[in-house]
Amino acid sequence: MLATSQPRFNATDWNTLTSNEQMALLARPAMPDDNVLSINVKNIINTVKEDGDIALRRFTEKFDGVQLTNIKVPEHIIQQRADLVDTNTKSAIDFAYDQIFAFHVAQVADTVNVENINGVKCELRTAPIQSVGLYIPGGSAPLPSTVLMLGIPAQIAKCQRVVLVTPPNGLGDIAPEILYAAKKCGIREVYSLGGAQAIAALAYGTESINSVDKIFGPGNRYVTEAKQQISQDPQGAAIDMPAGPSELMIIADETANADFVAADLLSQAEHGADSQVMLVSTSATLISATLTALELQLSQLSRAAIAKCALENSRFILVNNLDEAISICNLYAPEHLIIQTEGIEDITSDKSASLLEQVNSAASVFVGAYTPESAGDYASGTNHVLPTYGYSKVLSSLSLVDFTRRYTVQTITPKGLQQLAPSIMRLAKAEGLSAHENAVAIRLANINAEVK
Repeated sequence: MLATSQPRFNATDWNTLTSNEQMALLARPAMPDDNVLSINVKNIINTVKEDGDIALRRFTEKFDGVQLTNIKVPEHIIQQRADLVDTNTKSAIDFAYDQIFAFHVAQVADTVNVENINGVKCELRTAPIQSVGLYIPGGSAPLPSTVLMLGIPAQIAKCQRVVLVTPPNGLGDIAPEILYAAKKCGIREVYSLGGAQAIAALAYGTESINSVDKIFGPGNRYVTEAKQQISQDPQGAAIDMPAGPSELMIIADETANADFVAADLLSQAEHGADSQVMLVSTSATLISATLTALELQLSQLSRAAIAKCALENSRFILVNNLDEAISICNLYAPEHLIIQTEGIEDITSDKSASLLEQVNSAASVFVGAYTPESAGDYASGTNHVLPTYGYSKVLSSLSLVDFTRRYTVQTITPKGLQQLAPSIMRLAKAEGLSAHENAVAIRLANINAEVK
């Protein structure tokens, strides 16, 4: 163990551990296997399916302490409350909107046209998902940034119907910042709903809300469980991705700024008590300096108690070299990865390119000392809706493609079919599918008859 003056946070030398100890060190906080939660959420979903708006009002009063008059927020109320946002906050939202829009509009895909042989044309086309539901969490602070991250790609994709749901505050209102961001994204259908009941309403519909095809957005355990349950029901709705607690890994060497590193660790730790942050470094000196900086900065945070709990789940790991650090990153597959190493900012250099090419299991990567994770959360342009809990190995960050569907189109002329026919018929015969073979043979006969 490395000696530090901070008894609460310990650093570990990776190479002193056995393989089993190394894997244990990278383990995430256990997600509770709560059968009671699963049953409760199932009951909420079934009640909404059966009782519709009555159930939504009852659950909103029970969980949010609000008696709803209108579940749907009228457009004039959206406008009135959006107008309450102060000028500086409006400017910040407008600026973030422009950056996020620019990055996502660049992702618009062209139709792929291929004609491998004369008379056989194949296309890959893209179309918007017709109706999408955006869940914006409530809680201690409004999240207009999440409205932008979900609303902008839905807007660019030209989804025909975009529905926003978010829990009301104690007065039964929705934060003006959320409604201003919604208006920026062209969202006109807004409902004062949160929790598992909101997910059920989006998936199955009620008297006030028509169902949607796909649901996006983060939430608490009830929301996450509801999304998982409705995604497994053929009559439910698709979802964006599995969700878990927030994560950050930082890879740093002796050139990194310890104050920057500590600030980045804390910025992610304050998301929730179950968040997990990790520092993997080639420098024992940097780790010790970071631990000292953590103690100093932690005491100044408004959410210090939450960040302190998250740090108890966190790791500070000493490695021999950067290759070892990248290997740990790929094992862990973090939601966010920050790299603060010598020369990394020069992405044109061979050293930087080589290091980045080795990273194959991180959802969003932040390169260099002046690229905080906060930038991606708000205004750099990339999306902050990301896979967690190791899903970065197989899933991608949210992007424009998630709001679209891709489908193929093929057009074959008689001459083209004559060229394809021998292969199709032979393979159909090999698989014992005589109707497939006949569907070609009958056309060939027609072609031959017309030629004669």
